[in-house]
Amino acid sequence: MQELEPFYNWRHLYRANEDEFSPFFGREYSEFYYTNQVYNFLIHPQWDDFGSSTLFVKFLYVGYHEKVAIIEFIGEWNDAINNDIMTLKRELIEDLQSNGIVKFILIGENILNFHGSDESYYEEWWQEIEEEDGWIALVNFRSHVLAEMSTENIDHYINFGGILNDFEWRKLTPHQLFDEVDLIIRGRLLIP
Repeated sequence: MQELEPFYNWRHLYRANEDEFSPFFGREYSEFYYTNQVYNFLIHPQWDDFGSSTLFVKFLYVGYHEKVAIIEFIGEWNDAINNDIMTLKRELIEDLQSNGIVKFILIGENILNFHGSDESYYEEWWQEIEEEDGWIALVNFRSHVLAEMSTENIDHYINFGGILNDFEWRKLTPHQLFDEVDLIIRGRLLIP
C-alpha cells in the first residue's frame, strides 16, 4: 500500500497545501517518512489524514468557479466503528461547502471496504447541496463497496453505478472530468 500514491498529474493546476481555503493549507509533505497507516500497512506520505484511523484523502482539484471538488480516497470507509462520514463531513466537506463547493467527485479505487451505520450524514450533506443543484458522485468504487453502500440506502443521496464505475478519469483534465460527470448526473436527473 505504501506505493499507492494519490494521483499527481494535476499538481500543476491545484495543490491543497497552497490553497488558503483548504483545510490542508500550509501542510508540509515528505517523500521519505511514512507515518500514516491503514491497519498494519504504511501508506504513502502524500495522503492526507483528516481524523479517521482507516480512511485518508487527497484533494486532487478544487474549482471554486465551477463549485466542484475532486477528492481521492484510500483505506477502509468505516461508519460503523469510526463514523468516518461524520468526520469527513465535519472536518472537510463543511469547509468546502462554506467556500461555495456543491459538486463532489469522490474517487474510490483504493477504498478496500465499507462498513455502514446509518444514512443521516449522507442525507444531511445531500440536503445542504441539492438546493444549489449540487450532487455527490462516486467514481470507480469497487463493486462490493457499492453493494454495501446500497444496502445502507446511501444511493438515495449519492450517485454511483453504471458508467461511473468504469471511468477512465486519469486521461482527462479536472475540467473534462467535471463536465463528463456533470453530464452523466444531469442525464440521470432528467430520466422520469
